[in-house]
Amino acid sequence: MSPAEAAEAGHQSKGTLRVVQLYPRDMNIYGDWGNALVLQRRIQWHGYTPELLEYNVGDPFPDGVDIIVGGGGQDSGQLVIQDDLQARAGQLKELAEDGAPMLVICGLYQLFGRFFKTRTGAVIPGIGVLDVETHGTDERLIGNVKVSTTEFGDVLGYENHSGQTTLGSGVRPLGAVAKGTGNNSNDGHEGARYRNIVASYLHGSLLPKNPAIADFLIRTAAERKFGSFSPGTPDDTYAVLAREHAARRPR
Repeated sequence: MSPAEAAEAGHQSKGTLRVVQLYPRDMNIYGDWGNALVLQRRIQWHGYTPELLEYNVGDPFPDGVDIIVGGGGQDSGQLVIQDDLQARAGQLKELAEDGAPMLVICGLYQLFGRFFKTRTGAVIPGIGVLDVETHGTDERLIGNVKVSTTEFGDVLGYENHSGQTTLGSGVRPLGAVAKGTGNNSNDGHEGARYRNIVASYLHGSLLPKNPAIADFLIRTAAERKFGSFSPGTPDDTYAVLAREHAARRPR
């Protein structure tokens, strides 16, 4: 919705929030683009104007980024983007340290860490925004997941990954796994939190079933840009139904 469209609808926009989806051409294997679409709609519901942009390999990096969203991909997709991601590492680190909210899922969760070592021993360097490392294994972690978190309540999603991620001291887990496996097959944690970054292995897409995370990203973006956040009245009817259905599913 543009400011003009908002005015026509009888509402004054509270301001524009720019959402950038990283590498949707190569890192969108499980429909992670849906996370950006949820942000777009919920930004509207909160009374702000969304501007949704794609960033792919070789594109000029957008100015004035308010929210970063990145998805998952196969190892081949990570190889395609790795050089470009390294070239953008400085900008992404600066945004992270400045408090820009980010959601990175699966493959980009791994590459925002120190490195991803594949099952065959090849090392794909990460950009070091997150103090995590990932090792490829022969074990595939797959199925429905429920994560207990202090920030967002129960987080629901679906994991499908063979890379196992270990957290360093510079990050904390998103939460404790109540159903499923999570980051690895050992410690019972899922995802990572650092500043305003939410990192996770959960697809589905994640945000349609977890509006509390979407609203966290929007709120922190608005506070960072405008100094405050004025919430609207989002329609959570379908999110509630999706959560109820997901919670009933077996592992």
